[in-house]
Amino acid sequence: MGPPPQRLRRSPSRGQRWRTGEAGSAAFARSSRSISAARIKRWLAALSICVANSSSLAQSVTLAGSMGSKALLVIDGQPHTLAVGQSAMGVTLLQLSDGQAQVQRGGSTASLRLGGAPARLTGTPAASTSAQEIVLPVGLGGHFTSAGSVNGRAVQFMVDTGATVVALSQGEAERIGLDWRSAPRAMTQTANGAVPVHRVSLSAVRVGEVEVANVEAIVMPAQMPYVLLGNSFLSRFQMRRDNDVLRLERRR
Repeated sequence: MGPPPQRLRRSPSRGQRWRTGEAGSAAFARSSRSISAARIKRWLAALSICVANSSSLAQSVTLAGSMGSKALLVIDGQPHTLAVGQSAMGVTLLQLSDGQAQVQRGGSTASLRLGGAPARLTGTPAASTSAQEIVLPVGLGGHFTSAGSVNGRAVQFMVDTGATVVALSQGEAERIGLDWRSAPRAMTQTANGAVPVHRVSLSAVRVGEVEVANVEAIVMPAQMPYVLLGNSFLSRFQMRRDNDVLRLERRR
């Protein structure tokens, strides 16, 4: 008998599918995974380029209104309400008065008019290590307050030019994790007389975008709603008041 007749292999017609064995299925799966991985790598590479380029794109900023001491800024189509010294999307409000505002992004500054054309800011936001100025708007009671952090933990500050050092309560010290109980004891003079305190050193005090290292402070037994920003921090800056704004410029 001659060899058995060979069966011709034909391509599947429309509506039919190949059926493969285990080896073919495995090879197809490996190929699919390889293609998917290659595509993902290309997509990630393209995405990283887009992210890198987006930081250098100009931002559109418009002064859309004001509410008391706050400005309504529209940044790239998104509304933000900012007080002087506050930032959103890398844009900082420097001044606000009489329907005009001054804003900054990195090294780029622009003046805005209420209802005027949008400004284009091309600078990149400054890193905290290079920030040199703190801008604080006056608050209730004529005090200057600001959100910030001590050793990386969020706190609320109040400027106190009459305080020799930064001062915080025992409760606040506990909350942010200061080891104040083993710190050296001292006495400080207050309006109510001499008060026992503990002397500590704060690794990092940050207000806005400015951070100062190794700041002397005291922990007091009295409860206080704010951390008092005394001269152990303020002496690192030149202070200037412009109407309702306090400007602290870092000493060089």
